[in-house]
Amino acid sequence: MEISWIYGLIGGLMIGCAAAVYLLVNGRIMGASGIAGSIVDGSAGSAWGERAAFLAGVIGVPAVASVFMDMPATNVTSNVPLLIVAGVLVGFGTRLGSGCTSGHGVCGMSRLSVRSIIATVIYIGAGVLVIIAARGMGVL
Repeated sequence: MEISWIYGLIGGLMIGCAAAVYLLVNGRIMGASGIAGSIVDGSAGSAWGERAAFLAGVIGVPAVASVFMDMPATNVTSNVPLLIVAGVLVGFGTRLGSGCTSGHGVCGMSRLSVRSIIATVIYIGAGVLVIIAARGMGVL
């Protein structure tokens, strides 16, 4: 049996632990889109350095890890315009939904927040529908 599922298990445990530590230390939810948004719109204030360090870790740790270990294969499309449109839509959606997978899916659902559970069901469902539509149109 292939054991590549272990990467997902370890990653999920790390994200869950990081979310718990962030909440315990800062008293705030670890929502990556909110953290990034506060840097972009200037509302981070005195927490700017902490939030920038968080984002640097989110981006930098996988990059450093890839130097020392074989990373699992991904299925990301090579269609750059599609990736750009997808990124813009995800950014818009996280602002519209007041959160992202780390804020709603990890932190909100673990606190049994009804709002987060509903948001997570909606964005996972929307993602499934988009994949079905994209495959039907031959985009993916």
